Amino acid sequence: MTSPEHPTAERVCFQLQVDPTRLDEYRDRHAAVWPEMLRAIEASGRRNYSLFLRADGLLIGYYETDDDAASQRALEADPRTAAWEADMAPFFIALDGTRPDQGAPRLPEVFNLEAQLAALDADAAR
Repeated sequence: MTSPEHPTAERVCFQLQVDPTRLDEYRDRHAAVWPEMLRAIEASGRRNYSLFLRADGLLIGYYETDDDAASQRALEADPRTAAWEADMAPFFIALDGTRPDQGAPRLPEVFNLEAQLAALDADAAR
């Protein structure tokens, strides 16, 4: 699904489970993410990136990118990300040894207000 600012953008939502005994530490780490990791994410083409954490450790992430597969490859190849990913991996439950940015299940988008409004407006213009 695209966004109005970036008509070719992919909107990506994913889910992970943070160890409930480590939530405070997880929040603290994300209050000041390493500058080199922030730059690596930016260089990968991800933007409008947010994480949401529920009290039981359910983590929902969202970002936009022009090409998610290329963004994934860029982060995997970027030497700045390996240390952060290794440092953060123990916070997650059930990743089976995969990196959090690679192993997070994607959630399919089932509703997008802007897309439906655009379709409605297009129909009205006919």
